[in-house]
Amino acid sequence: MTADQPGGAEWRQEKEKSNLAILRLMVWISLTFGRRIGRLVLYGIAAYYVLCAPKARNFSRAYLHRALGRWAEWSDGFRHVLSFASTVHDRIYLLNDRFDLFDIEVIGAEALHAALEKQPGALLIGAHLGSFEVLRAVGRGRAGLKIAMLMYEENARKINATLAAINPAASEDIIPLGRMDSMLQARDRLDEGYLVGMLADRGLGDDSTVDCDFLGEMAPFPVGPFRIAAMLRRPVFFMTGLYLGGNRYQIHFEALADFSDTPREARQAAMHAAQQAYAERLSHFCRLAPYNWFNFFDFWQKK
Repeated sequence: MTADQPGGAEWRQEKEKSNLAILRLMVWISLTFGRRIGRLVLYGIAAYYVLCAPKARNFSRAYLHRALGRWAEWSDGFRHVLSFASTVHDRIYLLNDRFDLFDIEVIGAEALHAALEKQPGALLIGAHLGSFEVLRAVGRGRAGLKIAMLMYEENARKINATLAAINPAASEDIIPLGRMDSMLQARDRLDEGYLVGMLADRGLGDDSTVDCDFLGEMAPFPVGPFRIAAMLRRPVFFMTGLYLGGNRYQIHFEALADFSDTPREARQAAMHAAQQAYAERLSHFCRLAPYNWFNFFDFWQKK
């Protein structure tokens, strides 16, 4: 079912709670005293949000109930927020090329490299699941693997400003969505052999949606990322960088679709199939690592 509705745009209406001064303080603490001391502060931040943000807490519980297959306790909500805070905190070190602090496992890279041997560039479609920054970090740390990101920047402008102040080069591989030349920039990066990533579990407000089975219930997913993928005519891989606790991350690549030779008349059906496959893989990884999905709003739109 397709609907010309907000497409997950409610996330844009949620009050941004990030505070630039607090983020800068966290950056200073983390870089001055190290990751272990910095992580101690995260427990207080997570407890504060679980206690003082009831709306987000209720939406977290609604999601965790589906992902865990049981009633979500207060401790589950705390782990959910702590996982989110941990991935944000780790970006400080990843943006400063401190890969030595992390144990990062990569699964499924062989198929991705095989696709890149056939033609330059591939598309990575993910979600607000785990850390995309750890994927970009692996790319920067390995010769020949260049990664750019098509992303909606406004909602995270404060944290992006803080992280850009830590490492100005970090913003160079971001292609802003919504500009006249966004598609041209993405095409050029692909032609240069880049992996271009998109997150497909939030819409921008004016995008149509398709209802897909997600964790056993229909939920609206934006069509836009798959329309872009079809127009760019490249192989598409599902990707996620799961946070496994401590300093451990696990990056997954799975072939999702290939629009390289899809004729125009078959494009709509191919887009629909790819989006359904995306929702199925997202469900799989949410059950595999339930505290990694970071959408703290009414995703199923149960008003």
